[in-house]
Amino acid sequence: MAPANAELYLGLISGTSADAIDVALVAFDPSPALVAACAIPYPAALRPRVLALARDTAEINLDELGMLDVELGRAFAEAALTLLEREGIAATAVHALGSHGQTIRHKPALAAAYTMQLGDPNVIAERTGITTVADFRRRDMAAGGQAAPLVPGLHAALLATPETDRVVLNLGGIANITVLPRDPTAPVTGFDTGPANCLMDAWSLQQRGIGRDTGGEWAAQGRVDTLLLAQMLEEPYFAQAGPKSSGREVFNLDWLGRQLRNRTTTPVDVQATLLALSAESAAAAIRRDAPRTREVLVCGGGTHNPELMRALSAALDPVPVASTASCGVDPDYVEAMAFAWLARQRLLNLPGNRADVTGARGPRVLGAIYFGA
Repeated sequence: MAPANAELYLGLISGTSADAIDVALVAFDPSPALVAACAIPYPAALRPRVLALARDTAEINLDELGMLDVELGRAFAEAALTLLEREGIAATAVHALGSHGQTIRHKPALAAAYTMQLGDPNVIAERTGITTVADFRRRDMAAGGQAAPLVPGLHAALLATPETDRVVLNLGGIANITVLPRDPTAPVTGFDTGPANCLMDAWSLQQRGIGRDTGGEWAAQGRVDTLLLAQMLEEPYFAQAGPKSSGREVFNLDWLGRQLRNRTTTPVDVQATLLALSAESAAAAIRRDAPRTREVLVCGGGTHNPELMRALSAALDPVPVASTASCGVDPDYVEAMAFAWLARQRLLNLPGNRADVTGARGPRVLGAIYFGA
């Protein structure tokens, strides 16, 4: 239950996996606290359309793009209203809603860099009646930044401590880290480290028709192909210094197909090797860029994969690895909470980015406001 005088905000996001919309109701008093949350699966017909459009080689049909923007907006609005109805909270009690949308393209390295998220905020504001803040990434990119990750601001607000140097590792489709020094005057840094679940999910879907390796059970049946793993870790992205960001544009089945060319590795061993790749690439980034780390806190869907968590613990030993739940923060809804936090930052005209993370020319107020009814 929210404190009586707290401001209520909603945060919504669908990540790289494009399997559901995460909704978080957050109370600010003034520190953020999760009041309620849920994950609403996409309508069955939407996910394959999102994934088809997100393929780097996809040809874009403008009618499909426009209609999907509206349909995703409707889905985001319904997800928000579903949570509010479940909790018995009127839309009028919510100060504002922050919607990340669904990323279709993220191209920070192009000469005319751009990032594109769908889920029309006009539709969300109209259907919910709640003031909606959206389009969080493009201002940072216009300022020379990667426009990602944007969650470190909330990580710092929730999880920084003067007692120890921490890293927060988010294991969504893509993995990203936030480096939280114990010195409050030191900069907060971070970047996308590479794949977390996206390659494992895509490979499982292609080989088994199942879009997720629940608990890492399939990967656990295989053996890591050490030569293949070493080859994968030679991907130039891993050696690139931050700030940097990535997504399906780099780590996709086409990339995996090139890695597997002229190899006879069995499908289950490929899955085991992909799990090792996610763990090793994240651990290597932490060792290289955050050598003072004394604790790693993990959030995102990967926290529910015990095989991945074990591989991370082994790769980072002796640094302890634990879920953010150990600090009282639900690992499933940290990103959704972040977009509630970003919406509040926008309405207060406060910066939402961390320039040391994204590489932008400086702090920027992020997002556009679409007033509710």
